[in-house]
Amino acid sequence: QVQLVESGGGLVQAGGSLRLSCAVSRRTFITYTMGWFRQAPGKEREFVAAISWNGGRIYYADSVEGRFTISRENAKSTMYLQMNSLKPEDTAVYYCALDAVGPAVVRRTASEYDYWGQGTQVTVSS
Repeated sequence: QVQLVESGGGLVQAGGSLRLSCAVSRRTFITYTMGWFRQAPGKEREFVAAISWNGGRIYYADSVEGRFTISRENAKSTMYLQMNSLKPEDTAVYYCALDAVGPAVVRRTASEYDYWGQGTQVTVSS
């Protein structure tokens, strides 16, 4: 069974920064695409960013492009999301997810991801 554990969420003022981490239990972490999604109250879960197994392919949602940076350390089976210039509309529960389809495929739809973390709350005050 694969376990994903997010950390790093919290309360921050608009314009501030946070760094989320996602630790994965599976030893074959290196072979999988990973992604970040978020869900605000009353809204559907939405794509934030995704990264291929070696970081060679990265995609961002338009709403976070230029402010967020996704990365991974395969030796530590950990993925990160550096969030800068945060806005109140970034407030949501952030989830990390693993896509078992294969290392080079990078997808942006939540239903295509196979394993999920429990989520971490990010709140940006104005």
